[in-house]
Formats: sequence, structure tokens, C-alpha cells
Amino acid sequence: MNVQRQPGANIIDTADSIRQMLPQLTESLPKSVKVQVLSDRTTNIRASVRDTQFELMLAIALVVMIIYLFLRNVPATIIPGVAVPLSLVGTFAVMVFLDFSINNLTLMALTIATGFVVDDAIVVIENISRYIEKGEKPLAAALKGAGEIGFTIISLTFSLIAVLIPLLFMGDIVGRLFREFAVTLAVAILISAVVSLTLTPMMCARMLSHESLRKQNRFSRASERFFERVIAVYGRWLSRVLNHPWLTLGVALSTLALSIILWVFIPKGFFPIQDNGIIQGTLQAPQSVSFASMAERQRQVANIILKDPAVESLTSFVGVDGTNPALNSARLQINLKPLDERDDRVQTVISRLQQAVDGVPGVALYLQPTQDLTIDTTVSRTQYQFTLQANSLEALSTWVPPLLSRLQAQPQLADVSSDWQDKGLAAYIKVDRDSASRLGISMADVDNALYNAFGQRLISTIYTQANQYRVVLEQDTEATPGLAALENIRLTSSDGGIVPLTAIATVEQRFTPAVGEPPRSVPGDHHLV
Repeated sequence: MNVQRQPGANIIDTADSIRQMLPQLTESLPKSVKVQVLSDRTTNIRASVRDTQFELMLAIALVVMIIYLFLRNVPATIIPGVAVPLSLVGTFAVMVFLDFSINNLTLMALTIATGFVVDDAIVVIENISRYIEKGEKPLAAALKGAGEIGFTIISLTFSLIAVLIPLLFMGDIVGRLFREFAVTLAVAILISAVVSLTLTPMMCARMLSHESLRKQNRFSRASERFFERVIAVYGRWLSRVLNHPWLTLGVALSTLALSIILWVFIPKGFFPIQDNGIIQGTLQAPQSVSFASMAERQRQVANIILKDPAVESLTSFVGVDGTNPALNSARLQINLKPLDERDDRVQTVISRLQQAVDGVPGVALYLQPTQDLTIDTTVSRTQYQFTLQANSLEALSTWVPPLLSRLQAQPQLADVSSDWQDKGLAAYIKVDRDSASRLGISMADVDNALYNAFGQRLISTIYTQANQYRVVLEQDTEATPGLAALENIRLTSSDGGIVPLTAIATVEQRFTPAVGEPPRSVPGDHHLV
């Protein structure tokens, strides 16, 4: 049983609520029924959020450590260190007001903002410290230093925010994805500027003094010598660059040209392929396959897949439903073990599984890793797809085979297939109406007899104290499989006699589309690549 959240619902809260309800729901089930969670998409989402939270904390710690490494002063390190959590807390408040959630994109924005929010504070501290070292009092130095650098801080802030403005006006799915990212990052930068122009000067006036800035420890003295050597080396290289302006300009232009060339040739895509531990598969069989045969082939493939050391469990779906329009295809959801418990990535596992299933006759297995974010509007068995449309089904039947052959011949493509299936087998029953009329048999009688045999008619319900059981009428197709089952159908004539169906009808086997025509205004065929 698949459970999907409603649009707008929090997926983690939904999964937690379902897990809390499971014990109550399983109380009414028989003891022989085992309820097990085969797949939980929130496991990877929780792990991703935890990793991003850890990276955020690590980024804050690294920023504070690097600030101390360069400033070499504890009070001067504490001041920008306070600006980081204050800017993030203020950003959280705006996120609540805008109804944003803490997700991978917003956490990534906060992680990036960690480096931006200390820049303004460090610039303000450096300018104020310069006036304090000249002998001015801390309060006067804070007022003069902050006022002198204030316009620069504001211009830098709006320059950074201006870079994010195009993301706010992007359309389609990309714009919707990065809107929260851009807004979160812009808010964090704006709040950091406010903190740098208000709280940072106040803390400088209270925590910095001429004595505290002049005070040095062993680390300060050792690092001072190191930075002096770095500055000396930088000065020598800077002199060489300034003495060769045309060479410097040529290197800059060459770098720009190389960047443009690399931009053209670097592969581009929407999102990189994720390894979230879930593989979705489609098993394809000949169009004339029966349900029982398809179920048996699916069972064979499932047993082979479960033997793979990287596979933890799988869910199998056979039959026509909302995502599977044909009887000769079945779906699989393969759950892999966590990354720390398996040696191979998902693409390696997919290649290994496809090689193992190649030995099963009469089936083709299509596998692709499940992605947390997709923009597909239809369920596909392959990673890419396009639709071929025509004004008639006859035109499609003419052009689909050669086009499919050309695509399959392309070395860049793999697992090329099509959902155009017109070789399904169907039995057409042609009733001799004159013979049926003489025997007093109507078309409704024929229809009811066929439905009783193959339609799984519900004829009764057996009620017990704990449950109820439906009684379904159907013919034993295992005893007489195939078209021979039609020979066992009997009809009742008007005089009460028993008449075989074959006495008043002939059976003809023809090709028919194995997939119903999709509800489009123009007939179309999906090509899956």
C-alpha cells in the first residue's frame, strides 16, 4: 500500500503520524498478517537535513576559528562571532513570517550566508580598531569608524542582494525551487548588515580598548611573524604584476576566454543523479502475455533481485492501475541498504541487477534511481522521454517502428523503448443472431455468461464476528487455459436446454492495442530513452 502526502503537507510530519497510527491499525488485523514499512522516503530526507545542519554548525565553527587566526584577539573574535547566530536567528524569524520551511535549499542558503554575515562585521571592527590604535577612546572610535564605513557596508549589502534578484524572478520549476534559497540568503545578508552597523559598533565600544588590542600572547607573536612573511611575499609578486601591465591584462583576458570555452563544453543538466537508496523498475514482457504468466515472471525477477547483497527489500506491482496501463508490464520498487552498509553506488547496482535479470527469457528490465525531485508529468520506465504525435493511429503505426529503430541504433542511448503496443491478442466473439434468436438466447444472456466466467462477479458476502468474506464467481482458467475456456461456457435456451456458446458463435483471435489510447486530443506515443 502506497501512502502519499497531500500537496503542501510536511512529508516528515506525515510519515511520523503514519508510524504512530500503525500499532492502532494493526490491532484489528489477524495475527498472521504482518505489517512492515518497506520504504520510507523521509529516511533520506532526514539524513540530508541532519547533514546540512551539521555542515551549518561546522561552517560557523570554522568561520570563528579563521577570524581568530587572522585577528589574533579574543574580544575582536567574539564580536563577529556573535553576529553570525544573531543574523541566522533573525533570518529564521523572517522564514516563519514567509511560511518557509527548514529544508535542504534554505539550510544551504544559511550555510552560504555564514561566510557573508561576518564580512561586514570584520570590516567594521578593523576600521574601529584602527582609530583605537591611534589613541582615540573606544566610544569615539566606534562612532567614527562605523560612520565612515557605513556607506560601504550598505553598498556591499545591496550589491550582494542584487545578484540574487534574478533568481526571484525566474519562472517555471527552477524559479519555484530557488525562490526560497534566494530570499533566505538575501534576508541573512540584509540582517547581517543591520547587525554590523548597530550591534558591532556597540560591542567594539564596550569590549575593545587600546590595551586589549596591543596585548599579545605566544600565538599572536608567532602568527605575526608568519603574516609578515606572507605580506612580504605578496608585496614582491604585486610589484612584478604592476611592472608588467600588458602581461597581466593578457592573462586576465585569457582566463575570461577559457571560462567561456569551458562553459560551452561542460556538460549541463537539471539536477545531478541522486543515490537515495531507492530504484524504480519496470518489467516488460511480450504483449500477448497473460496475467498469471506475467505474475510468475515478475516473481522470478524479484527473487533474483533479492539475492543481490546491496538490496534490502522490494515491492512488486503486477496488473493495470493508474501508473501501469498495460498488462504486460509490471513495476518494482527496490530498496537498497544504507550507503554505509553497501560497497557500490546506485548506478553500479543497477548495472549488476540488469545483467542478472538478462538470463530470464521473455522479459526486459528497465531500472533508474528514484529522485527526490522530478518534473516528469507521467510515470516513465526510463530517465528521459518524449512524445510523438500524429493525426491518426495509422500514421503512428507507420512512423513509430522506423523511428524507434533509428533511436536504438544511436550509441549514446540505452534502453530505448516505446509504449506503442499494437500486438496484443484479443478474442473476438461473433454471435450468429439468427441461431441465437431461434433458441431464445439474447445478447444480454451471452454477455452475462461471459461476465460470470471471466468478470469475477460478486455473488454473496459471508459475514463473521470479526470479518466479512466476499464470494466471487469465476471459471477455473487453469483447467482450461486460453481460448479453450470459451468452449466450456454454456447458455440456457428458452425451453430450458443447455446450449454451448460455440453452437451460436465463432471465436476469432486478432491483434489489438495492448495499451488503451491515452486521453489526448491528438493521438500520441511516448518514446522512452
